[in-house]
Amino acid sequence: MLNLHQLRLLRELAHRGTIAAVADALSYSPSAVSQQLSLLERNAGVPLLERSGRRVALTPAGANLVRHAEVILERLETARTELAEGREVAGPLRLGIYPSAARALASGLLVSLRRAYPRLEPWVWEVDPADAPDALRAGRLDLALTHYYDYDYEYDSGDGRPPPAEPGIRSRPVFTERMRLATPTDPALAPDPDPAPDEDPAPDEDPVRKWRHAPWILPTPGTLCHTSVTRLCEASGFHVDSWHRVDDYDTALGLVAAGAGVAVVPDLSARNPPAGTTLTPLPLHRRSEVTFRAAGSAAHPAVEAFIAALRDTLPPELTTEPT
Repeated sequence: MLNLHQLRLLRELAHRGTIAAVADALSYSPSAVSQQLSLLERNAGVPLLERSGRRVALTPAGANLVRHAEVILERLETARTELAEGREVAGPLRLGIYPSAARALASGLLVSLRRAYPRLEPWVWEVDPADAPDALRAGRLDLALTHYYDYDYEYDSGDGRPPPAEPGIRSRPVFTERMRLATPTDPALAPDPDPAPDEDPAPDEDPVRKWRHAPWILPTPGTLCHTSVTRLCEASGFHVDSWHRVDDYDTALGLVAAGAGVAVVPDLSARNPPAGTTLTPLPLHRRSEVTFRAAGSAAHPAVEAFIAALRDTLPPELTTEPT
């Protein structure tokens, strides 16, 4: 008999390519993953995997079984949703929220959820959007608030579009923020407007290029936030390197006010900037989504409850998106 847990592991292997990556994503040991997949092969009665060095490739039978596994897992989520319809929203609800939204929204979100659903037990975990799909598939989270960046112009690399859907993961848009360039207000801290001999003058309408010679306060490399800022600067014709590495937007704004550099911040974190900072709108948005397991969960009462609580908690000036 085919085991549902083992089918989940096979799907993750199809997505990640190595047993070590599956083990790391789902918090298992590689030997445990390998053992479970061997049991699945034995129960299936046909070879499902072909090993080549550290990587493992699916046989045609394995790839076909993954397609069936996707359908089975989605139908399971649909069944759970239908069973939950008409039933009181209650019990534990594990919510993943990216850090800047957690700081701005988590307390109000919990108050709204508990007011509407007294028997609900929401738990908040700070999670980077890149890590949320793994946590959802592994069952460590029930829902997650994630985001991606959307440029007002299109890069050749395809940025400015929603990221491709991950296996077994779906999302619904909830709100959008404009990103803003935070710069020191003190004119004495402005960069030298004169270009270097080998540079073209900076066009007045490009607020990013104007600050190309200033110290930049960037998030940690490898994060979506860091990538969005570096590519924004590339679109303005220069490569930016940071003098400061800061992930907390409140800290970044404090450094800007102190004249330590410039930073890019979202509306959610820029509602009450410290004195001494100027905020300039940029051609870049951050779009936030509620992310969950499989399309079958889209109408689950917990998803609806989370979205309603978010809309109740959001500052009124933020743009809300239709679901």
